Amino acid sequence: MVGAGLVLMMLVRGFLVESFFIPSGSMEPTLVPADRILVNKIGGVSSLQRGDLVVFDGTDSFAGRGAGTGPGQGSAVGRVLDSIGSVASSLSIHLNESDYVKRVVGLPGDHVVCCDVSGLLTVNGIAAVEPYLYPGDKPSDLTFDVTVPVERVWVMGDHRSDSSDSRAHLGDPGGGMVRLDDVIGRAGMIYWPPSRVRVLGAPGLAEGTSTNASIVGESRR
Repeated sequence: MVGAGLVLMMLVRGFLVESFFIPSGSMEPTLVPADRILVNKIGGVSSLQRGDLVVFDGTDSFAGRGAGTGPGQGSAVGRVLDSIGSVASSLSIHLNESDYVKRVVGLPGDHVVCCDVSGLLTVNGIAAVEPYLYPGDKPSDLTFDVTVPVERVWVMGDHRSDSSDSRAHLGDPGGGMVRLDDVIGRAGMIYWPPSRVRVLGAPGLAEGTSTNASIVGESRR
């Protein structure tokens, strides 16, 4: 009976939630290196909002330019030292280096521009309010003007000066947009270390834009 219960628990954990390890500072201050997060894999794609934190498989959109160190480094999740790999496995900590965590800035159909005359990022012509940005960072040092295609999202890191995100892949196939099919789920909470435990929500993104805007599409995961 106990064995069956453990098997059921592992199946539920694998299908409903998954644990990821944060190795870099590209999502600071929201997520810091060594944070462990739980990702909700159920219904995440169909109800994404601007401002949500998502984990996605970047094989087809981001992995073409490997995550390096220093400015512009990637935000891959799950990279851990080989010496603790077995422990990570037992805790269901994902180890795939092609997985990334970023914040959803543009939903399908959104017109995302940076920057306006005030130096702010705009979504559908409305200046964004981004309280999660790393202190001292600009919304973007790179200018861009994109319209997000159907079935894709535009994502950016909170530590804009240290994040290789959709901006860094504008010239790649897909233009830096992440396919909804590649979204694994929405980051729901930080569960480790104890001093960092908290629920992760979507703080909203822009004044005058709906933070409850749902997007059409289903995840394959």
